[in-house]
Amino acid sequence: TATHFLPTYDSHPEEIPGVRENLENNDVAAAAARIHEYLERENNIPLNIAITGVAGSGKSTFVNAFRGLSNDDEGAAPTGVRETTSEVTPYPHPNNPNVMLWDLPGIGTTKFPAKKYLKLVGFEKFDFFIIISATRFTENDVKLAQEIQKMKKKFYFVRSKIDNDIQAERRRRDFNEEETLTEIRDDCVHRLRGLGIKSPQVFLVSSFELHLYDFNLLQQNLDRDLPKNKRDTLLFVMPNINPEIIIKKKKAFQSKIKYYALGSAAGAAVPLPGLSIAVDLALLVGAVTHYVFAFGLDVPSLKRLSAKTGVPYTALRAVIISPLAAAEITKELLFKVMTHVSSFATLIVAEEASRFIPFIGIPAAMVLSFTTTYKFLNVILSELAEDAEKVFEKALGQLIVLNRAPQTTCILLEINCDTSKKHK
Repeated sequence: TATHFLPTYDSHPEEIPGVRENLENNDVAAAAARIHEYLERENNIPLNIAITGVAGSGKSTFVNAFRGLSNDDEGAAPTGVRETTSEVTPYPHPNNPNVMLWDLPGIGTTKFPAKKYLKLVGFEKFDFFIIISATRFTENDVKLAQEIQKMKKKFYFVRSKIDNDIQAERRRRDFNEEETLTEIRDDCVHRLRGLGIKSPQVFLVSSFELHLYDFNLLQQNLDRDLPKNKRDTLLFVMPNINPEIIIKKKKAFQSKIKYYALGSAAGAAVPLPGLSIAVDLALLVGAVTHYVFAFGLDVPSLKRLSAKTGVPYTALRAVIISPLAAAEITKELLFKVMTHVSSFATLIVAEEASRFIPFIGIPAAMVLSFTTTYKFLNVILSELAEDAEKVFEKALGQLIVLNRAPQTTCILLEINCDTSKKHK
């Protein structure tokens, strides 16, 4: 049967239930439908993140930063010195509306008393909770954490506005950034223990400088705690705060390429000239569009990054090589890119020609289609990941200049340094 001719690339069609059986029975339409349904489901997994804390703790700013927005961007959560969140308010991620951040009112207010808080905000729909404080965590924060724990859901303590604390401490002659951070963290942990949390972990975060402090550690914990499908959904919307995030995104995307290739092979089994390439291009549009948005290489994301870092949009575009970045992904554009590379053009021609070979023509066309899609997506993915790294370096290079903090430079260059010593 046709399925025996397909390369596996460390994967088997039975990973998607029913596909192998469909192919062995030559029911190509059913196999293609199953693969399409699987990819649609994987790319549209909902993720609901609850952000809570007292008034003035920086919830809304954190929601905006997580979504890659500044406080004055269109669609940003409103911020201010007074309580700006009086209702449970959802904010979709601009690059994936299936990822929703919920800005919750502070616990313990008249409208949202501590005892009824989880019920009133509708805790069932949230995948995890982030409890934010700009000073010390309160008894109400602890009560909330304990109730969340009873409901068998995850919560994370985030100490916000760390940049303000560091700026204030810099005035001291004996200032040492690491010691200050340790002091703040230990104080939060000690207080939470005193209020009844056995082994608290506190993440120090600046919503204006996510690449610093503990946001990356928070991401690692979320990555560990979430189930696989939700983990990838979160990963693909995470801001590119370091090269490791970009590498993780690339690896996660690579693990799904085999399914697109399998869908391509199923399309090639239909003996109609030109149909296979049409099916391939439809699959590729969805995959490549997902890549571009996840790496932050779409035009709106690049413009937001430009506004946030002060690096001109044209300067960010200048380091990008792929013709698919900062562009609308269409079948025509992908076909142009694919046929521009001689090796892919040759595979496409060979696939169409093989259909006319008696007996082995269709299986051969399936193998060629699988191979073309598999290799093409790997090439495009690598190019876009490299472009994302270049954009990151360009943007973060400017942030180093703006911050003018020795520790910032050390973190970004991944070198060890003692910030208590003077730096030239």
